[in-house]
Amino acid sequence: MKEFFIGLFLGIVLTLATVWYFAIGRKQPQIRHTQDVAAATVQHTVDVVDVKLTAWHLTTPEIKADLARTGQVVRRNACDFGAIAASTASDATITAKIKAKLIAERNLSAWNIGVNTTGGHVTLAGTITEHGLIAKAIALALETDGVRDVTSNLQVQK
Repeated sequence: MKEFFIGLFLGIVLTLATVWYFAIGRKQPQIRHTQDVAAATVQHTVDVVDVKLTAWHLTTPEIKADLARTGQVVRRNACDFGAIAASTASDATITAKIKAKLIAERNLSAWNIGVNTTGGHVTLAGTITEHGLIAKAIALALETDGVRDVTSNLQVQK
């Protein structure tokens, strides 16, 4: 019974906070400013990702052309290859980091994408729902420390 009243109290507090926000709070200058800053930050992040995808030739037409030509997508990371000493332990770490990034990305399914790393060379395999998500998966892998290049054998399944 105690849990019921605690839940009821929390429900009432959350309802009152929501009503306050929509009736009064969102009109206040501080809250409006915070919303504007958050929107600008999100837009900046989207712009940065778009620039990276273009620089890495990961646009949808380029992904489709690579898949049609070779059946896979390969991109190399522009890093100092001599500085990377790939070992079995670091390969496992790279794989784990990429899998964690896939799990965190709601549009990508870590269950449907296999990651294999050998000597800093990453291979992605599995199915995905659209060509743009192949680019996103490759970009996530390329941004991981220790990755030399990424080969995508991901297939679009509608």
